[in-house]
Amino acid sequence: MTHPVLAHLAAAADRPGPVVMGVVNVTPDSFSDGGRWIETDAALAHARALVAEGALVVDVGGESTRPGATRPSLDEELRRVVPVVEALAAEGVVVSVDTMRAEVAREALAVGGAIINDVSGGLADPQMPALVAESGAPFVVMHWRGHAHDMQTRAHYDDVVAEVCAELLERVDVLLAAGAQRDQLVLDPGIGFAKTAEHNWALLAALERVVDLGLPVLLGTSRKGFLGKVGRAEGDERPLDARAVVTAATSARAARAGVWCVRVHDVTATVDAIDVAAALGEVPSRLGRGRPRTSGSEGDGLGRGRPRTSGSDQ
Repeated sequence: MTHPVLAHLAAAADRPGPVVMGVVNVTPDSFSDGGRWIETDAALAHARALVAEGALVVDVGGESTRPGATRPSLDEELRRVVPVVEALAAEGVVVSVDTMRAEVAREALAVGGAIINDVSGGLADPQMPALVAESGAPFVVMHWRGHAHDMQTRAHYDDVVAEVCAELLERVDVLLAAGAQRDQLVLDPGIGFAKTAEHNWALLAALERVVDLGLPVLLGTSRKGFLGKVGRAEGDERPLDARAVVTAATSARAARAGVWCVRVHDVTATVDAIDVAAALGEVPSRLGRGRPRTSGSEGDGLGRGRPRTSGSDQ
């Protein structure tokens, strides 16, 4: 079964490939555009521009998750986020609220928000799993190992792809045990969160393994540091506003893997890249619920088994 919000987005789409989620940071200290959209009117104008460029979802966040960021108070986060969510929802925009706080999510849903995007996967606030179950809203479960001030000290893996997949499924189990429904849950491998550049590239190369977990997948690579460095000499890094093309390339990769949604700052470049992937016949099902399983597949309903072909267990 497909969640009604995801079904609505699929019906609203006029092109194959991932749903495009445009980012609106109502923060003074976001790594990418801190302060530009902190005022409600500016945030709304930017959100409308993203929708005009092809975003089907707008993700509104009031807390920066850049490494070393300081958390705002609950009241401050509510003040930043709720008016923007309410105004956009009143205009018919599908709004995702980017928050780790259950109370912020609750208030955003109450004024018309549709999706909860929690970079902690419900770990930061013990009240979040219950809210997810109570609300019935789609919930993005991101792979997370700690808050911004120390997350990079936790970037230790023996097998980053296997460990990220296993830790995501642990969060799925917790949310289901709290009463959430499977069709509410969306997975995010957490690119750039407690991961080195090498970890990020390994996850991008193996995105199909995340998709094969059997739930829709959201990917957020937009403007991140490892993209600023790719192909550059040591110490030479693309500025943030010059990362649209490299971000779009990762969105095309996501489209080929069957990812459900890509979260980006630069919508036009991403839409163009996905259109190219689609024209090449490289885009599978929009909802990205995993590649078709063969008759010999094993699994437990959450995609924990991998497709098996004759003579192979890979």
